[in-house]
Amino acid sequence: MKELWVEKYRPKTVDGYVFVDDAQRERVQQWIQDGTIPHLMLSGSAGTGKTTLAKMLINELGVDEYDVMYANGSKEARKVEWVDKLISFCQTMPFGKFKIVLIDEADYMNPNSVQPALRNLMEDYSQTVRFILTCNYPNKVIPPLHSRCQGFHITKNDHTEFTARAATVLVTEGVQFDLDVLDTYVKATYPDLRKCLNLLQPNSQTGQLLAPSSEDKSTGDWRLDCVDLFKHGCVREARTLLCQSAGADETEEIFRWMYDNLELFGKTVEQQDQAIVIIRDGIAKIPLVADQEINLSATLIELSNIT
Repeated sequence: MKELWVEKYRPKTVDGYVFVDDAQRERVQQWIQDGTIPHLMLSGSAGTGKTTLAKMLINELGVDEYDVMYANGSKEARKVEWVDKLISFCQTMPFGKFKIVLIDEADYMNPNSVQPALRNLMEDYSQTVRFILTCNYPNKVIPPLHSRCQGFHITKNDHTEFTARAATVLVTEGVQFDLDVLDTYVKATYPDLRKCLNLLQPNSQTGQLLAPSSEDKSTGDWRLDCVDLFKHGCVREARTLLCQSAGADETEEIFRWMYDNLELFGKTVEQQDQAIVIIRDGIAKIPLVADQEINLSATLIELSNIT
């Protein structure tokens, strides 16, 4: 593994980026044509291309590397001390037309100190600095920042497009694969393409995509095993594994994963509609049930009884 696939196949230009919405493509192309961007808030699920789009814009706009400041909202940018470093960066003149501050996971920045500090900086240095914020949960970003940024929600690709992109990487790398095996990886990671590629790469080193192995601790993931069990009709075993493997803080993420993979619980539209209602009820009961494993297990039993 000389090069990580997630970086090797990260789009660098507009032509290489997959837009779900044509209107969004046109908006991005207009920014590039104008040679400037507004303050941006890129939102969407993990692995849908928020950071990729931000870096693509920086590349297409020809922003000097010394005019770009990267930070992570869950790490250094979460601390109020980081704001002093940000102010120093904003105060110096750019080498080009403007500077860019790219903050990943901005929804994890402290809402009582760091986020309020940004609102004044966005206004005071708007002539020479542009802010790009990426977030999974825009509701965790304070309203004053929303009002200063142009919202740009990145919608996840459908399963077919997601599978096609993963398959294209495998074909380009000369890896042979069985569609059913690839489908297991897709169902386990959708809509996070980054995670999918990170799982596919180490399991393709022989030139053949191997089926996921629970013994392989470097690539093992409970979702992979659960998908395989569900696909083979081993619902009870899948339920047991899911309840045993998922952490207490992953409950909402599990319900979202089930919603993203409705075909595991029903083949027809009517059955999948039933599944949505059951999943909704399970989520609604999260704050009402003391033991989340029991709630999750009961939800899975209801899903397995769909007819």
